Amino acid sequence: MSLAGAKRVVVKVGSALLVDEAGAPDRAWLHAFAADLARLRERGQQALIVSSGAVALGRRRLGLTRRARTLPEKQAAAAAGQSALMRAWEEALEPHGLVAAQVLLTRDDTEVRRRWLNAHATLEALLGLSVTPVINENDTVVTEEIRYGDNDRLAARVAQMIGADALVLLSDIDGLYTADPRRDPSAQHIPLVERLTPEIEAMAGGANATASVGTGGMATKLAAARIAQAAGCATIITLGRRPAPLLAVETGERATVVAPHTTPRAAYKGWIAGSLHPAGALTIDAGAARAVRSGKSLLAAGVRRVEGRFGKGDAVVILSEDGAEIGRGLSRYDAEDAARILGLRSAAIEAALGFTSGPMVHADDLALARDAALLS
Repeated sequence: MSLAGAKRVVVKVGSALLVDEAGAPDRAWLHAFAADLARLRERGQQALIVSSGAVALGRRRLGLTRRARTLPEKQAAAAAGQSALMRAWEEALEPHGLVAAQVLLTRDDTEVRRRWLNAHATLEALLGLSVTPVINENDTVVTEEIRYGDNDRLAARVAQMIGADALVLLSDIDGLYTADPRRDPSAQHIPLVERLTPEIEAMAGGANATASVGTGGMATKLAAARIAQAAGCATIITLGRRPAPLLAVETGERATVVAPHTTPRAAYKGWIAGSLHPAGALTIDAGAARAVRSGKSLLAAGVRRVEGRFGKGDAVVILSEDGAEIGRGLSRYDAEDAARILGLRSAAIEAALGFTSGPMVHADDLALARDAALLS
């Protein structure tokens, strides 16, 4: 995967890049990096930023002289620092004509299907409006039990959610080595990883315990790369401490690429086809069946029967009138609302429900039975 050829790119920026030794935003680096992002936008690429730094900036605001140790301290620091983090991004992006939008996520937003759909729709809308989402974990409310724990994993989940082609993890080192090159001068750089074997993962070691800010390390980056790889997204691990790290990758500077196993679209369709237990069924007429098999969305007008108790975002089986399985998809309505609008044309849905979520099952969220073996 060439970074220049990626339509959608998620870039994870850690605290060590964003925050200087005094605990303030590193504005010089931010402005240079913003120019790097603007270059991607100019050639039609979409970029999302997953940004750490709220807790580190909040410590300075609150006068904390040491790292926050307890969860309430971290939450307080995050609450104080998140606005400073967004202001720093806005000041960096605006001179390049880039509009920033804050998006705060918890693990449930990427693992509970209804919330996943809502977060996905928000990010898609922002990208459609040419806005640059700046995403962070919602540390002010999240508990230890439901935390990502590091933004490398969050970045991988975001890449999975929006079907990114490339995930760039900016690090304090220019990729994966056979050993820590800071301790072992004979360590060899690994430019390409096809498979994340136990031997490869053993090279990563543990977290970066020597860093004054941030919690990650090469181990968390490979864990994130595994998530992205399964989602059909290439992962690029490269040195962030340079003015234009994305341009550096494109011009051949050292980095490690973890290759994907499939495409984002095929990975998502395979997840729908084989990984979700259907909570209900939709029986559709012959015209709708022809439309769905040709790659179109399932409209409420073509639905003849609704079965089961499912919520918005749950998986449903799509059946022909003779009971044959046509495919599986994610319903954009719960069972009660679906039953109220079956047979209705799209223009009549809002009058019936007071809102509309579009088609019953969007083509993007639908896997055909005939393709299930290829997708799994």
